[in-house]
Amino acid sequence: MQKRKIGPSTMLFPMPSVLVGAKTSGRANFMTVAWCGIASHQPPAICVAVRKKRFTLDGIESNAKFSVNIPGADLMKKVDFCGIYSGRDKDKSGLFTVFIGDLEDVPLIEECPVNLECVLKHQLDLGSHWLVIGEIVQTHISEDCYTEDKADPLKINPLIYSPSSQNYHRLGEIVGKAFYDGRDFE
Repeated sequence: MQKRKIGPSTMLFPMPSVLVGAKTSGRANFMTVAWCGIASHQPPAICVAVRKKRFTLDGIESNAKFSVNIPGADLMKKVDFCGIYSGRDKDKSGLFTVFIGDLEDVPLIEECPVNLECVLKHQLDLGSHWLVIGEIVQTHISEDCYTEDKADPLKINPLIYSPSSQNYHRLGEIVGKAFYDGRDFE
């Protein structure tokens, strides 16, 4: 198979579209992040890459806590809005129904099927972005997103971003069973 070299890029698939929340300048603020991933199993931790000039970063740094909210595909337009506009220019606090979980002053989004409350553990300067690593101290999942007592990704319906086409997508069909189907090569 022929391959095309495109140079260094951020082509990782899929990229989740999440809403990172923090109390900034006295109000709830949310920014869209596509560069996000699990950083550790024990303790549970998540990392997000945040451009240094982002308004939400001020809140993360001053409060040392933040939220990661996983929106369903039905929230695509609001997620896109939060990525287009800075909280410095547009007050996004009324865009969603905000609730507070276990961590005081950490805004969570009711409409998002999954919410992670995080305590800031580390920041790493990577150049254009800070890699923000948070320990996940609480997880909230909407009751209607379970199948047989397990979180069901198809019911969560997470919004996925494609950097190459600049389009949003959703999860598709199941193609195999993890930690099982690979045994065919034994």
